[in-house]
Amino acid sequence: MRVTLFIPCFIDSLYPQVGRAMVEVIEGLGHTVEYPEGQTCCGQPPFNSGYWEEARVVARRQLEFFRDAEVVVSASGSCGAMFKVFYPQVFAEQPELEDAKSLSARTFEFSEFLVKKLGVRDVGARFEGKVTFHDGCHGLRELGTEQEPRELLRAVRGLELVEMSENQSCCGFGGMFAVKYPEISTAMAEVKCQSVLETGAEYVVSNDSSCLMQIQGWLGRNSPRTIKSLHLAEILASR
Repeated sequence: MRVTLFIPCFIDSLYPQVGRAMVEVIEGLGHTVEYPEGQTCCGQPPFNSGYWEEARVVARRQLEFFRDAEVVVSASGSCGAMFKVFYPQVFAEQPELEDAKSLSARTFEFSEFLVKKLGVRDVGARFEGKVTFHDGCHGLRELGTEQEPRELLRAVRGLELVEMSENQSCCGFGGMFAVKYPEISTAMAEVKCQSVLETGAEYVVSNDSSCLMQIQGWLGRNSPRTIKSLHLAEILASR
């Protein structure tokens, strides 16, 4: 299969190792990976802020760059949901609606792609450590990817998965939300991170590096012990 990656802005700028890990996993399964270098932001920040016309300007570029992709795999439930769920909404009654629907049908979040599209749960990974998993809001509530990452983690040799009590609670980031409401965002992060600490886990894993940035930020300033955050792809690329 010819797999085209969509790498969100914050991964490109801050966590490039996540993109490299995705390439390792997908190529390790025998597929070809492509990365259109002209891709940019999915348009979610203006979309979430109510500036839909500005979001369309950004989104039109992605419709063009991913027009010929066989499948598009996103490194983020959040940005994957923008392609899959919100593009058909933002282009409703627009000339690009059919293109938006086509891209939506060909887009998969990383764990969803492995489990639902490829039927793969064991990628041959080995990772020694106690891990807890955080469900990002968009992946959980918009894409419904709750079980897929857990199935993949349970197949990793040496890994112990422990669930936190607040695994489905928002971390408080939400992109523009954290900027507009920093006090509320920090309070939500505290609830989430206290739940992480209660598990005794050494690592917190998610499908969204933006969530992990928020969680790691709070833990780095307030945690009595070191807990490392990792994207699911980094775990699955471990040998």
